[in-house]
Amino acid sequence: MTTAPNNTAPFTARLQPGSPAPTFTLPDAAGNPVSLESFQGRNVIVYFYPKAATPGCTTEACDFRDNLASLQGHGYEVLGISPDAPEALAGFTADHALTFPLLSDQDHAVARAYGAWGEKLVNGEILEGVLRSTVVVGPDGRTVLAQYQVEAQGHVAALREELGL
Repeated sequence: MTTAPNNTAPFTARLQPGSPAPTFTLPDAAGNPVSLESFQGRNVIVYFYPKAATPGCTTEACDFRDNLASLQGHGYEVLGISPDAPEALAGFTADHALTFPLLSDQDHAVARAYGAWGEKLVNGEILEGVLRSTVVVGPDGRTVLAQYQVEAQGHVAALREELGL
């Protein structure tokens, strides 16, 4: 159940500060629909990661988990998005006691809409896939900050600094 702009191009333009954030509705780890619109009026950190339970993605997810109370204390919610099926997200969530929603974007429509899909170098090979990216959406639904090809290690600290938290 993905709702996102129809885009058949393999790569999309990256979001810029001030641009409207594409709306979406995706299933969470339990298969329940989660919509960006349900967070209207709040700041939302939407981060894209390639695959649950891999070393970099685990590092990043646990870093968001460990900083969640502080982020929420500053008025930010967190949503993680990957192409994993809800069942894989459920296992990842349980294995690492993740306390924020992980959403399933199996057809990559939301990643494409956010500019978080494209070519990347993996083990010396150029592949097409999710680009580790973070987009901060403001209470008005507009992009506040968009970061692409971020490093998993230390990303949350760098994001907090960028946001002045």
